[in-house]
Amino acid sequence: MRVVTFFLVGLAVHVVFFLSIFDIYFTSPLVHGMTPQMVSLAPPASRLVLLVADGLRADSLFALLSNGSSRAPYLRSVMEDRGTWGVSHTHVPTESRPGHVALIAGFYEDVSAVAKGWKENPVEFDSVFNESRHTWCWGSPDILPMFAKGASGDHVYTHTYPAAEEDFASTDASRLDTWVFTQVKAFFQSARSNSSLKDILQEDQNVFFLHLLGIDTNGHAHRPLSREYQENIGLVDSGVAELVSVIEDFYQHDGRTAYVFTSDHGMTNWGSHGAGHASETLTPLVVWGAGVQVAQRPSEPQQYTDGYQQDWNLEKFRRVDVNQADIAPLMASLIGVPFPLNSVGVLPLLYLNNSGRFKAESMYTNAMQMLEQFKVKMAQKKETTLSFLFTPFQQLSETHQGELIRQVKILIQVEKYEDAITLCKSMISEALEGLVYYHTYDRFFLGCSVVLGFVGWTSYVVLLILKTHASLRRPPGLANQIPSQTLTRLCVCVTVVISVFLVIQKSPLTYYIYCLLPVPVWYSVLKECGTLMDLIRSAPSLPLWKCLGYFLLIAFGIELLVVSFFHRAMLTVGLAALSLWPILTGLYSKAKFRSVSWTLGCVCLAAFPLMPVVGREANVHFVTCAGALTLFTSACYLWSARRRAPLHLSDKQQFYAQMFHVAVCAYVPTLTHNSLEQKHGLPLVNQIISWTTLGSSMVVPLLSSTRLFHRLLSVFLSLSATYLLLSTGSEAMFPPMLSWLMFVWINMEQEAMQAQGISNRQELSMMDFADNIDITRIRQLKLDDIRRSYFFVFFIITAFFGTGNIASINSFDPASVYCFLTVFNPFIMGGLMMWKVIIPFVIVMCTFETIQVTTQLSSRSLFLIVLVISDLMALHFFFLVQDYGSWLDIGTSISHYVIVMSMTIFLMLLSVATNVFTSRRLTVWRRRKMHFP
Repeated sequence: MRVVTFFLVGLAVHVVFFLSIFDIYFTSPLVHGMTPQMVSLAPPASRLVLLVADGLRADSLFALLSNGSSRAPYLRSVMEDRGTWGVSHTHVPTESRPGHVALIAGFYEDVSAVAKGWKENPVEFDSVFNESRHTWCWGSPDILPMFAKGASGDHVYTHTYPAAEEDFASTDASRLDTWVFTQVKAFFQSARSNSSLKDILQEDQNVFFLHLLGIDTNGHAHRPLSREYQENIGLVDSGVAELVSVIEDFYQHDGRTAYVFTSDHGMTNWGSHGAGHASETLTPLVVWGAGVQVAQRPSEPQQYTDGYQQDWNLEKFRRVDVNQADIAPLMASLIGVPFPLNSVGVLPLLYLNNSGRFKAESMYTNAMQMLEQFKVKMAQKKETTLSFLFTPFQQLSETHQGELIRQVKILIQVEKYEDAITLCKSMISEALEGLVYYHTYDRFFLGCSVVLGFVGWTSYVVLLILKTHASLRRPPGLANQIPSQTLTRLCVCVTVVISVFLVIQKSPLTYYIYCLLPVPVWYSVLKECGTLMDLIRSAPSLPLWKCLGYFLLIAFGIELLVVSFFHRAMLTVGLAALSLWPILTGLYSKAKFRSVSWTLGCVCLAAFPLMPVVGREANVHFVTCAGALTLFTSACYLWSARRRAPLHLSDKQQFYAQMFHVAVCAYVPTLTHNSLEQKHGLPLVNQIISWTTLGSSMVVPLLSSTRLFHRLLSVFLSLSATYLLLSTGSEAMFPPMLSWLMFVWINMEQEAMQAQGISNRQELSMMDFADNIDITRIRQLKLDDIRRSYFFVFFIITAFFGTGNIASINSFDPASVYCFLTVFNPFIMGGLMMWKVIIPFVIVMCTFETIQVTTQLSSRSLFLIVLVISDLMALHFFFLVQDYGSWLDIGTSISHYVIVMSMTIFLMLLSVATNVFTSRRLTVWRRRKMHFP
């Protein structure tokens, strides 16, 4: 197999492995074809007002000020007198889109849908808005359109402000909320003189939705503990009070309006959200008005251990916590519309102030709505599974369903409402278990297929390394052995059997890919089994103890990298161990200065995994210091190298220009920070400098000298300039420290090669990426190359976390991109943050490319070992996903699997890009006509 073919096949295989995790764990839970269910009794409310304060934390609303007063006096009075309050528990990811879907549609959206568009619906779903007679929405253009598009007919009306208004550099983001309240008041005022609109508003089952984004915007820009965030809460509170007065006056205080005030997600102290921290998942819920229970005194101590009641001085008032999806059936019950078809929320009865019969009928409707989903899900799975293989959910058989429904109806008829409610809750619990059972029905089957393909691919790469580089010699008669016809026929038969099985089961196209991929992979493995036999024959001549030692070290090293994703301090332990490398291998006695530099570099870099997540404490002074350190490092190199490798005038001018550019970029974040702090907005000059720097960062290094260290210095300066613009604190110091260690690593590897007698020492400063490589000096892999590959993977993982200890969505601080833009745009902001993560990768990758040049080794050969190490890590995470029981642990392991697979795919692509970036000639490998068997 040629190198290019192998690369393309390997890339395709890893893309399949990457996408498989989404088909196995992130498939949409929605099913269609259910019969709508609604309460047969008259509802207590004619209309509903839903107010969602985006990004509002529960403690920020409920906590008292130092003087004992509340920053939200109106809502506080509602909680203490006219309504019921509690904490709404959100689900990961704590983002606006899934939060609003859970609130209004009652289900937890497929995680991957977060990235499928903020203004469109990747899947059709039912919602309270869709079931209402009319719904009017005011707020953000990022949220409202998806509910209007998802509604049948044209009864959902949206009123949004321009997207450009969502500016984190705004002088006062609370104006977004002021705009909403002003528009709603104007709407009701205009309805007084518009008879047709007034008649529509007098109808029942109407919904008014106010999306209040100011708190979230101020939280991102100034942090939740800031004055702007706290004052915005007060503005919302006064706006709610005025809104209630306007609505009650319009409806002449008929007592038929229900109000729900909540939030889609919370926010960390450093102004981000997305993960599962309590500050992100605990949101306020206050409900009052028609059909809602007024404030109650708890009859017994409340079973909440978080201590919030005491901190908020609310222990005298009953607290009723709910899951976020429970709010959708609550709203549907209040105004008498069918429960959203895909809702998994359980009606919180303690919020209702109605008769026992109404509560029992409502719970029965909730249970029937769950059973409808369960029946459709079971029918779909039964239809696509062979009858003798289908295993139904035993706890909720059709006979048992009928018996439960009959018992509930009898209990309601004989007015045993509490017993009926208890039985309905049991039905709901079993239906939810059944939904999960059928939703994950194929998970084990698909997981086994992926693991089989994964193990086969890794085995093939290992055999490839052995055959190409282990100097194994097969007997002459077997050297050109044709693949066994029996093996070919067996693989064809297996392919046919699997395909027929999938056709009968009407499986999706992706199932064919996951199930058939292992066949050609294992065909390739079995075809090369002779290589394994050759290794066994050659075992007596191999340094077995050394091989065993390397195997144990690599196994321990891979385990350390896996654990580091859960505990970043393990990277510090790993760097401390790497610092001893020169001492343990005897290099210290031959290169003392470089060995000391290596040890100091590892120790300095070891501090970064212990630092807090970037964004918690922004400090642009670190950015300025990082710029100065970058300039100092560059100046030292140019001074030390001027005698060994004199620079041409044009190269000097380019380096001086790049250094001046770095100095400018080190100061731009300070200017931007000061301007935003004074609420003057983002200066246009800063924005121009930032985007120009980003655009030129990948072009300028290509104009520099192709001498090894000259090119690396140009790459470092160019990328550092961009990185400084994307930094907010101590993470800005990471690239200079990393580059220092990478520079020492290159020198240490050459010392190691010389110590082993593999190569004669060459002056690194005189080596050129563009030089033709002496093909006769390209060597085979050695055991020490395993260590080089592991170092590379270790530094890649370190580079990932060193960028700011990024391990979850909420680690990305929007302030990182304020030099480029401040208007909310999730995709551009996400792209810039991703480039910030990639920059240290490029530095490590260029270093690895340099080491391949200086050690006379094919980049493809060394990268095969890297591929095996990263694949073993990904496989480890895949198994961890199977072992964990809680969704939070599963989600963590899945995210780590996705990260590792993304890194592997990215490194495969970057390995090609780095060749171009360093201008290393690829014709050498074509001329050599290297083939992989």
